[in-house]
Amino acid sequence: MEIKDSISDHFLDGTSAPRSKKKHSSSPTVIVIGGGISGIAAARILHNASFKVILLESRDRIGGRIHTDYSFGCPVDMGASWLHGVCNANPLAPLIRCLGLSLYRTSGDNSVLYDHDLESYSLFDMDGRRVPQQMVIEVGEAFGRILKETEKVRDEHTNDMSIIQAISIVLDRHPELRQEGIAQEVLQWYICRMEAWFAADADMISLKSWDQEHVLSGGHGLMVEGYYPLIKALAEDIDIRLNHRVAKIFNGCNKVMVKLEDGNHFVADAAIITVPLGVLKANLIEFEPKLPEWKNTAISDIGVGNENKIALRFDNVFWPNVELLGIVGPTSYACGYFLNLHKATGHPVLVYMVAGRFAYDYEKLSDEAAANLVMLQLKKMFPDATEPVQYLVSRWGTDPNSLGCYSYDVVGKSEDLYDRLRAPLGNLFFGGEAVSLEHQGSVHGAYSAGVMAAENCKRHLTERVGGLEKIQLLSFKGEALDATVPLQISRM
Repeated sequence: MEIKDSISDHFLDGTSAPRSKKKHSSSPTVIVIGGGISGIAAARILHNASFKVILLESRDRIGGRIHTDYSFGCPVDMGASWLHGVCNANPLAPLIRCLGLSLYRTSGDNSVLYDHDLESYSLFDMDGRRVPQQMVIEVGEAFGRILKETEKVRDEHTNDMSIIQAISIVLDRHPELRQEGIAQEVLQWYICRMEAWFAADADMISLKSWDQEHVLSGGHGLMVEGYYPLIKALAEDIDIRLNHRVAKIFNGCNKVMVKLEDGNHFVADAAIITVPLGVLKANLIEFEPKLPEWKNTAISDIGVGNENKIALRFDNVFWPNVELLGIVGPTSYACGYFLNLHKATGHPVLVYMVAGRFAYDYEKLSDEAAANLVMLQLKKMFPDATEPVQYLVSRWGTDPNSLGCYSYDVVGKSEDLYDRLRAPLGNLFFGGEAVSLEHQGSVHGAYSAGVMAAENCKRHLTERVGGLEKIQLLSFKGEALDATVPLQISRM
């Protein structure tokens, strides 16, 4: 039904909210908006604490920017696929252990490639010629020294600049670090891999902040069975409403009303908003009263990057048994790489990955054109390459349910942006990867942000209601998780 203006006015001043004679006749109710891992984590916490929870998701599936596709006959993550920090300190480790999910480690700590080591790779130039391994190692060492020198540039300048500007300054000061010919193209490939970590071009990435993230120890690992089993387990028994697109949120004195695109609405004691930052940036959800300027500034000033995948399934494996197949080029835009899922999972699948402006340009192509463009390069590298029997193309940047992949620090950002973004507003609480305390852009960061939002919401409602019985928070599925059981990690 349509919400009349007079009703919403009364709702906002609290006069339409029915006042119960008995304070504690029912458990508090919470609406969670967004069915990604952050929203599901928030709903899980509140559900286990005996709150009444409804989760609203605009898509026809749960998971958000986690999307494990099974159309190849095997799991392929078209969104998030790595666990960043394969260690017990990762908040997802207990759940992964409990479910018996296995990981394939692709790097140790401090890898110059961030989520890959240089132990298992093959690089090729644009004409398909193999780049000598020793050259890749030497250029990688030079890239490490260049990045180290950018710390001095940062210390010398009060104003922020992009990481690519800092690299240019370093190369002017240290001409011995400059690369020529094919070595210069390899250097551009390293910059391309750096851009993939942030899902943004190097001229958009903040020098002040790029290396300040607290990365958990243990390196990085692929979820061999995909992320969906974890999402499915977390979502068990939660009241989830799919294809429920939120259009407007009314934040009243003691209640929240959430209006859907179809005119229907829900009322609760509080709401947790975990929609992607890109959706908030696009103002696809209206707030009444309007969000304060300090909140809107935080939303607008945090960057959102884009990264896409073109997954190709073949009948046979015609490529070498390495984890990574890279393409070097004259600019980072021209570079790229294939993740070899056959190495990690045994399935004949290659996943081409593009980030930043290149990712948006790929979204302008049809699925067929994107797959054909990738195959042109693959056939240069391997003349005997066969045609794929299936392909999948992600479009996170233009998907109206995401409008980007994950957040990153833009040049010159204010240091308190994330604090402002995560700050509650009355009965509204905010989750999602962008509000993580230390791990923006990661699955475990999104999960932790959802848990944090739920705990803050629970505390707020408990204090407001007063006298609410303190319920022992149940662990996942009500069972104790044995931290002595190791994570199942392989590296072939």
